[in-house]
Amino acid sequence: MADSGDGSPDLYIRTPCIHSIPMSKGHYSVYLKLENLQIPGSFKQRGISHFCKKALQNGATKFVCASGGNAGLAVAYSAHCLSVPATIVLPTTTPELVAHKVRDMGANVEVHGGVWDESNEYAQKMTTDPGCVYVHPFDHPDIWEGHSSMIVEAKEQMPGQPDVVVASVGGGGLLTGVVEGMWNVGWKDVPVIAMETEGAESYFKAVEAGKLVTLPAITSVAKSLGSLTACAASLEKSTKHKILPALVTDQQAVDACIRFSEDHRMLVEPACGASLAAVYSEVIPRLQREGKLGTVNSVLVIVCGGSAVTIDKLQQKFGLKDV
Repeated sequence: MADSGDGSPDLYIRTPCIHSIPMSKGHYSVYLKLENLQIPGSFKQRGISHFCKKALQNGATKFVCASGGNAGLAVAYSAHCLSVPATIVLPTTTPELVAHKVRDMGANVEVHGGVWDESNEYAQKMTTDPGCVYVHPFDHPDIWEGHSSMIVEAKEQMPGQPDVVVASVGGGGLLTGVVEGMWNVGWKDVPVIAMETEGAESYFKAVEAGKLVTLPAITSVAKSLGSLTACAASLEKSTKHKILPALVTDQQAVDACIRFSEDHRMLVEPACGASLAAVYSEVIPRLQREGKLGTVNSVLVIVCGGSAVTIDKLQQKFGLKDV
């Protein structure tokens, strides 16, 4: 693990940034920042562990988080490493396998609400005791600061500056951290493609409207993108940095997961498949044809990961006959 700068080790892994030969065929050079290799399974570990370490230094004695899965796993793992108790509130849509993983890390699990927003409201009411700290899955400056470290690493690992960066958007924490990281390393002129699935497009609609938009429901299978409203910071970033929101279908996201598993022998959630679909589903050429994106010779894709996925789920729940 990396050094945090205060003498203590960070609770996240310095992940590889690899050149994908299969994904680069006939296109541009595609580089993959493999955040799926974080121990809890997703990029969430970066920002959340950074937040938890700071909270502990400020007197935290317990953590509470509402999560569709990946943030909860990150809080549970961080709390385990820091020897602090944690309670994770999961919405009813969270797969049982995720609840088992959270419990295996030593955290308490409560199930409440049909969507994350309902779970979040419930979790915030639990943080009345002194020392009990609410951990937001994506909307806090310390979390964005933690996520920004992946770009600092990527700059050191890549042979040069990419022409575009691709990241999935749920609540907007990853996007906010990625942009902040890009500013830190001097990539202010590099556009970002913000990928979502149809039915979970709160950020796409917010940028389109010029204000935050709350979706009536999440209808996409990419439940990890299931925040009804993106964070205000992510929308603000679109006024200061070139961000291109783009949508793919659930099927395109799932197909991208399958192709990625074939190309690189790694399994990720459809929420991550949305970002991979920017390459697999020809989103980048479409944006170029529309005049929104210039010449692209290299692409950096943030492989955000996700633990709520199995081959059986991809076959059955997502309507695939064979994998």
